[in-house]
Amino acid sequence: MAPESGQRHHPEGSMEIVEFEPRYAEAFRTLNEAWISRHFTLEAKDREVLEDPQGKIIDPGGRIFIALQDGRPVGCVALIRMADGGYEVAKMTVSEAARRSGLGRRLMERCIEAGREAGAPRLYLETNSGLAPALGLYRAMGFRDLAPTDTEYARCDVWMERPL
Repeated sequence: MAPESGQRHHPEGSMEIVEFEPRYAEAFRTLNEAWISRHFTLEAKDREVLEDPQGKIIDPGGRIFIALQDGRPVGCVALIRMADGGYEVAKMTVSEAARRSGLGRRLMERCIEAGREAGAPRLYLETNSGLAPALGLYRAMGFRDLAPTDTEYARCDVWMERPL
């Protein structure tokens, strides 16, 4: 069966990271709902962003990257434009099946690359101290802890940044 127009053929086992398109909105929502609901409570701010990624992230100058395995979305991350010209790394997740594959590192590398391309001074993120694998990745990728600050997320108890 020929691939749909505009879609490249993906050899078995191939992994790629692509820019968000409206057809990935449902995957972006369901991938994030899965991890947030497993560890925390889905908050109003989550719903707002997940129900309108185009309007809440992309239109104001942000980006979303989708990780595809054999053409299927298995991970994602958002870069939300900040007032200081930096980007907040948000809504980063990898499906259970794709964990421990290095995909989280590849997504974060893409964020760093995108931030540098845009001339951003830094990447910023808010997370939770209970997410040890994520914290390990962030620290390995050069993020450092910041003092607590105001946040819209009840689950947030760790603030980090990575200068670019």
